[in-house]
Parts: sequence; C-alpha cells; structure tokens
Amino acid sequence: MISLQLSKKRQIIGDDEFFDFCEQNRDMRIERNRYGQILINMPTGSKTGIKNTELITELNLWNRQTKQGYVFDSSTGFTLPTQPESSVRSPDASWIQKKRWDKLTEAQQTKFAPICPDFVIELLSENDYWEEIAQKMQEYMACGCQLAWQIDADSQRVMIYRADGSQTEIKGFNQKISGENVLNGLELDLSLLL
Repeated sequence: MISLQLSKKRQIIGDDEFFDFCEQNRDMRIERNRYGQILINMPTGSKTGIKNTELITELNLWNRQTKQGYVFDSSTGFTLPTQPESSVRSPDASWIQKKRWDKLTEAQQTKFAPICPDFVIELLSENDYWEEIAQKMQEYMACGCQLAWQIDADSQRVMIYRADGSQTEIKGFNQKISGENVLNGLELDLSLLL
C-alpha cells in the first residue's frame, strides 16, 4: 500500500473531489483513511482473487435465498463517518440490510454511499499486514458494522468482530464460521479458502 502525500497547504480533499480523483484513476484501488490520507492498494494476486470470489459467492448465494439485503464486491467504496475526517473504505466483500440501503437517495447510492456495511470481510492479500487490517476492522466496527471477518488464508487464521465489542479468533480451516444473528443461516466452510 502506498500513501499519497498532499501539499502542506492542502492536507484534506472533500468527498466530491475524492470521488472525482477515483474516477480519473479507475484502474487503481484507492481508499481514504480517517486522517485524509489517500491510500493506493495494488491489485491482489490471482490466488487471493480466487479466494475472494469464493467468499463473495457464498455471501451472494445466502443473500439470494434470504433477499434481506445487498452484497457488494471489493470495488465498492463506502464513506464512513470517522474522525477527524470521513474515510472511504472498500472491503473485500460486504453486505447491507435492504431497509438501510433503500433509505439512501439515488445520488448517495451512485457515489461512495455514506453508510457503513452491516457485515464486512477483509481477506488478507500478499501485500497486507494483519495489524493494518485489524485497524481497518476497528474503523468499520466504530462506524456501526454489526459483524466482520478478518481472514488470513495463508496462516489459516480468522478474527471475528462483533458490534458488542467481543472478538473471537479461529485457527485452522477445518471448520465453519457463521453469520451469527446478523446473517442468520450463513455458514462459510473455511476449507473453501485452502
């Protein structure tokens, strides 16, 4: 990940400017953290792409059956109400309850929607560090995310974050994890990620 430095006179760019910047650089995976830093993430490796597709497929199949919300891929940006500035984050997979999404205006849904997903997955790629992603997960949780999975397939490790502040670490991919009461009925067989 690369952090772009803006001029000292201009440390923060607004939401509309940031959206325009991202549109002009569509081939890049760009986020903005809560301090206004622009973060450039390189594309994931092919093996990580396969694993991320498995995650999104499982989430989307569950959602098709329940019809309770919307599933978003890793290219989707969300504007989170973080401090000191709003951040724009793109989880590897995410889900938002239908009733929450439908409250947004068409204009809000078109850009980086000002909403925190109810559920997010971050799958570590070859270039990610566990601690950096953990900070990102804390950001989601502070903004109202109900359930989040941080997954490192290489070390067969998962951290589950919940809205009540509890966390559970899972080691070994010979088991399943559930969507608990947020995504009732969703189960992910972690062996799909091996």
